[in-house]
Amino acid sequence: MVSFQARLKLGAIFSALLLVSGLMFNHAAFADEANVPWAQLNDGQRQILNPLASEWDTLRPWQREKMLDIARDYPKMSSKKQELVQKRLSNWSRMTPYERENARKSHQQFQSLSTDKKNELRQKWLEYQKLPESERAKLRADSPDTYRDADLN
Repeated sequence: MVSFQARLKLGAIFSALLLVSGLMFNHAAFADEANVPWAQLNDGQRQILNPLASEWDTLRPWQREKMLDIARDYPKMSSKKQELVQKRLSNWSRMTPYERENARKSHQQFQSLSTDKKNELRQKWLEYQKLPESERAKLRADSPDTYRDADLN
């Protein structure tokens, strides 16, 4: 006869196996989802991700995963956030691979900054956005390296 402690251990092992197999199954399903061609996305996903339609089938799996995450969360977003997502997807779709790589690097550099420095840069960005377009154009012309991505927000 199996002791109570042995049954507890077996139960714990069985529960752990179920958890691990469930995680593996969910990960496999998620990985397969990232390999779905554009034509197999549902109507809602295609509508949200439409700016990427022409290049969807050439995106890497991790890029598709990220975009599918955005599409999944999109209905829960406020209309203002949805507009921002659409604007950013459109801007991203118009960028060259070189511009995208620079954007990734800039994002990584920004993320590595201290919280104080990030807040300082955000404040400067807000001040820049409040300027009339003529002044922004002058700043971009005078300092092209500093303001190179100013139109991509």
